[in-house]
Parts: sequence; structure tokens; C-alpha cells
Amino acid sequence: MAIVATNLKRGQCIKHDGDTGVILNLDHRTPGKGNALIAATIRSFSSGKTKSIRFASSDKVDVIETDRQKLEFSYSDPSGYHFMDLTTFETITIDGELLEGSTDYLSEGLEVEVLFIEGNAVSVDLPATVELKVTDSTEGLKGDTANNPTKPATLETGKIVNVPLFIKPGDVLKVNTQDGSYLGRA
Repeated sequence: MAIVATNLKRGQCIKHDGDTGVILNLDHRTPGKGNALIAATIRSFSSGKTKSIRFASSDKVDVIETDRQKLEFSYSDPSGYHFMDLTTFETITIDGELLEGSTDYLSEGLEVEVLFIEGNAVSVDLPATVELKVTDSTEGLKGDTANNPTKPATLETGKIVNVPLFIKPGDVLKVNTQDGSYLGRA
């Protein structure tokens, strides 16, 4: 379905120059002389890179029909990462390449939002924070409290995060999925 560029919205998926991507940002510009322009920042599904594209206000843009589903992570094995559809209880397997960088945050029961285009999963959005259990952490030195000291802690998924000295194995932590930082105890 093609629409006029002025009707584009953030979050829509479009096809441009043979590549598909999601619109991250839109900026309508009206120069003093000439026609209005729409500057769009788009993240490509194939490469994962962002690029800026300019459309004239009268350009037609192909919008792709998409489906966003909430899925719950179940388990992983050599064939991929398995998620359960919360409405139909079907198991959906997603390739590890699509989850690159996100696998350190996947724990059983975690709900994620998956974007499907034409029945194929193209992106997985994690929640902003996840709660993970500490499985291993060294003992902090008593009295070492100058300059907010931290120590490494291994989480249940294998991710290593720098945490304050008082954190011990068995604690459940809140972790930021954007930068992998410790946010606090859950």
C-alpha cells in the first residue's frame, strides 16, 4: 500500500529502494523557497544500520503491513530461541542472529515484543529493564567504600555486570537492557 510521504508516522515499516525498514524519526521541513521535505531516519531490517532519507511531500512511499506480537521466552536450544504466543500458546522459534546482543537478557517467562512482516520475525524488542538472578559474585572487601567501588557479578544468563559490593549470589537485580548497567535490586 502506497501513501503520500506527509502521512508517514514513526514506527511504520516501509519499503524504499528494495530495502525494508522501520521509521525511527520524522522531520517535516519547509524551506523558504520550494516544496516541503520529509526527512526520515530509518533502521534497515537487513543490515540493522540507520540511514536518513529525504522525501518530497508529494512522493508515494510503500508501507508494509506488519504484525506486532507479545511473546514469552521459553527456552533455547541449537535450533534457535523458542517463544510462546500468549494468545494461541503456539511455540515460535526465532533464529539467534535476530536476537544478537539480546540473548544475555532472556530468562524464562520474559515477555518481548516481536515485529513480524509477511509472517517472518524481523525484530525483537526487549523491555527497558529485566530482572535477573546473581549466580556468582566475589566477596566485597570490608571497609572498601571510597569512590563507589564495584565488583563483577555473573547473572543467570551468563551476563557479567558491575554491581555494588553488597550484592551477593541469590540476589535478583534490575538490569538496563540498553547498556547492560545495574539499576538496583528487584
